[in-house]
Amino acid sequence: MTDLLSPFSPSALANLPARPVRYTRADNIPETEADEEGQRPAVRDYLSINHPAPNSNVRVPKKVATAVRVEGKVWFANERTWVAWLNVAVLLGTLALALFNASKDPIARAFAYVYAIISVGVLIYGYVLYQHRITMIRRRDPRPFDVISGPIVVSTLLFVAVAANFMLRVRELRDKNVPIPGTNIYYSFVRMFSL
Repeated sequence: MTDLLSPFSPSALANLPARPVRYTRADNIPETEADEEGQRPAVRDYLSINHPAPNSNVRVPKKVATAVRVEGKVWFANERTWVAWLNVAVLLGTLALALFNASKDPIARAFAYVYAIISVGVLIYGYVLYQHRITMIRRRDPRPFDVISGPIVVSTLLFVAVAANFMLRVRELRDKNVPIPGTNIYYSFVRMFSL
């Protein structure tokens, strides 16, 4: 079972696509061939910044395919993002556990389950995102790594859960005829703006 969940297991690494042996860097060296003497052609003002000196001919270098190296900071940034999603999931799980253990109220217990489900969802989302980015890094994929939908979905789910919890608590206090804190300030603002 651990073989399936590990990102560096042999089965996970076998599923990665094969990449070409060498990549060619993007540069401005023109495609040229050597002449019969083995000399490469000369190009006037090759890579000159301003105005070249008169008779400044430079030999065109031979294009050499070099491996494109992925810097360590790319891998570490991916791992930092994974750790940040783990942090959010643990915080939500702690909130769910505290709600579950601290109250006997069925509404609070229901919201404890809701927060626990959101926490597990964040954990799964973070892991899938981590694996997807590892695959993109290994492929040298030039696409952007941003996924804006994940934080928006998590924020929306948390907002809906907190708003629903608030509305249920206000309704519960209203049904019990308990004065709701802050309503006098609300009604004073309503009276002030309705004049």
